[in-house]
Amino acid sequence: MNPNEQQISTTVLVIGTGGSGLRAAIELAEMGVDVLAVGKRPRNDAHTSLAAGGINAALGTMDKEDSWQQHAADTIKESYMLANPHTVEIVARGAAQGIHDLERYGMGFAREEDGRISQRFFGAHTFRRTAFAGDYTGLEIQRSLVNRAEQLQIPILDSVYITRLLVKDNQVFGAYGFDINTGKRYLIHADSVILAAGGHTRIWRRTSSRRDENTGDAFRLAVDAGARLRDPELVQFHPSGIIEPESAAGTLISEAARGEGGILRNALGERFMERYDPVRKELSTRDRVALAAYTEIKEGRGTKNGGVWLDISHLPRETIMERLPRVYQTMLEVQMLDVTAEPIEIAPTAHYSMGGVWVRPEDHGTDVNGLYAIGEASSGLHGANRLGGNSLIELLVFGRIVARAAAKYSASLESQPRSAKALAHARAEIDDLLAANGQENVRELQRAIRNMMTDHAGVVRDEEGLQAGLAKLDDIEGRMEHVGIHPDIAGFQDLAHAFDLLGSALAARATLEAALERRETRGCHNRSDYPAMDDSLRVNLVWSPSEGVVREAIPQIPAEISELIKEVSSAGKLVE
Repeated sequence: MNPNEQQISTTVLVIGTGGSGLRAAIELAEMGVDVLAVGKRPRNDAHTSLAAGGINAALGTMDKEDSWQQHAADTIKESYMLANPHTVEIVARGAAQGIHDLERYGMGFAREEDGRISQRFFGAHTFRRTAFAGDYTGLEIQRSLVNRAEQLQIPILDSVYITRLLVKDNQVFGAYGFDINTGKRYLIHADSVILAAGGHTRIWRRTSSRRDENTGDAFRLAVDAGARLRDPELVQFHPSGIIEPESAAGTLISEAARGEGGILRNALGERFMERYDPVRKELSTRDRVALAAYTEIKEGRGTKNGGVWLDISHLPRETIMERLPRVYQTMLEVQMLDVTAEPIEIAPTAHYSMGGVWVRPEDHGTDVNGLYAIGEASSGLHGANRLGGNSLIELLVFGRIVARAAAKYSASLESQPRSAKALAHARAEIDDLLAANGQENVRELQRAIRNMMTDHAGVVRDEEGLQAGLAKLDDIEGRMEHVGIHPDIAGFQDLAHAFDLLGSALAARATLEAALERRETRGCHNRSDYPAMDDSLRVNLVWSPSEGVVREAIPQIPAEISELIKEVSSAGKLVE
């Protein structure tokens, strides 16, 4: 027994302390079920806190005609018909409850003068259904959830990195990990496990995720346990991430900057959106603006750093200060750039994983008994394009549902399995990496994956590029066998990066192989060699290391939803 290893037992283990993980933990604690939440970064600084725009629910506070059915219809239409209708219905029906839960936790929503929760338009919504708190909605949600978790005295371990789920005979019985600062090991026995550890957008060079998050670790944990991935190729690229400095590359400039009248120009000074969407120009949808900017850069009309210019300097100074304070503040902090006088250099940036771990719609259970996945780690709601404001409500709806499912499953067990072999494997995995003394640098290999994915699986893809990407990935995986890991006085970050690298390589392979199979252009997935949508590919692509990519049929859309699917104007709406 390792004296540096602590053993903990709980009924339900929640991996990830962002919005979905905390919401699940709160539900379990309120039910009186024993729960432990672990996260690799401080709970107040989880990825959820970066979400700016808002959270959807058909409350009807502004437009009485709105309904959950219309919310569902808008979601399916925006998904380019790839969303699972059952998943969509569950979220749309449960959305109002999610908002009321947040109110109960003390969330400070923006309100009308008469006290109603204010709701605004986002692109592709038929009605105003996006509730918000300034331009820091995600931060306010995270704060409210952390406060409620503290009231309930939920045990939360910050800075613990989970390296492996423990499984015997396709049944999960816990997880293994280590403290990023001290190296202390944790053996956690649990009846069920909820995976809420994010997506894989960090495997591109520019991403709105910060360093050391969304590296695909949730995908690796699930797949190594015996689960599968669905639609990993469907990744949303945000049009406006900054390019410099390298440490902040991909930091988002809110699309409100375009909404308020910002103009996009190429290096020649041309207002290029006139070519791509002459009516809406800069107010076009996210996927079209990202594609336009990418095309300008690819065809040689980009800046020397490989970007385009977003200019808001012609707007009145008071408009910028009142309506775009975070844009002004961010650019001063990272570049000492005054946006009231100079344009911002931007490029498309990987923003959101719309695919993820394969789960059942009704309870988000995976192929592994007792293992559930929620939030950006899961799949089914967003299809080929995410409806703005849906990611935050998904966390609350399925956080509640999955907590109840995990509690029910745990209570049904006659006994909990154990496997000395599974535990020995988890321990050896860390021991072997700590002993690794090869020449390859983990951070350099991470960068190689990010460069490869950006070059071969970015905004626009083709057969030749994807095949070249797979060949490069083979080479990188070969080099990964010769890494050197060097814990030092500052902690075990190097070991964490080694596991991040394993997750990134797996997520990259799944993404490349699924992108190859999807020989069409649909939503966020642009194939220059297959520019049209192919109706035979109105399927989900499910990936596993043993079977590769298989096609999965999408259930029929209920009539009460399908009859409401129609073209929605995004004129005058914020496309966040």
